[in-house]
Amino acid sequence: MKLISSESVPVRTPEDIVAVRQAVRRKAVKLGFGLVDQTKVVTASSELARNTLDYGGGGIVQLEIVESERSKSGLRLIFEDRGPGIPDIDLALSDGYTTGAGMGLGLGGAKRLSHEFEIWSKPGEGTRVSILRWK
Repeated sequence: MKLISSESVPVRTPEDIVAVRQAVRRKAVKLGFGLVDQTKVVTASSELARNTLDYGGGGIVQLEIVESERSKSGLRLIFEDRGPGIPDIDLALSDGYTTGAGMGLGLGGAKRLSHEFEIWSKPGEGTRVSILRWK
């Protein structure tokens, strides 16, 4: 996979979640994503940005335009925080599980809305979630 461009957006306030959504939509439009794919990647980014802020205490998201070996374009989003981490990732990915006031659909929902999904977390060190949506 080849990195074409990269941009960082901080996630420190609720307003930053809006900025992430807007930046993701701009990149998706630039890549030529249809409306359904735009909506999927923007929704996933909103869920993950909210988790970064609410559970990770804030962090950063890296927006990357990538190209596959077959010249297929994609949008990769990497959310990273230095929060308390997730002690049980499988449990956190199950629908309905939440440690907050939400519906418990964030991580699992973001995974379903993405073509590729990776998560790394270590208690006391933070969490990194990477999603990728191909055009």
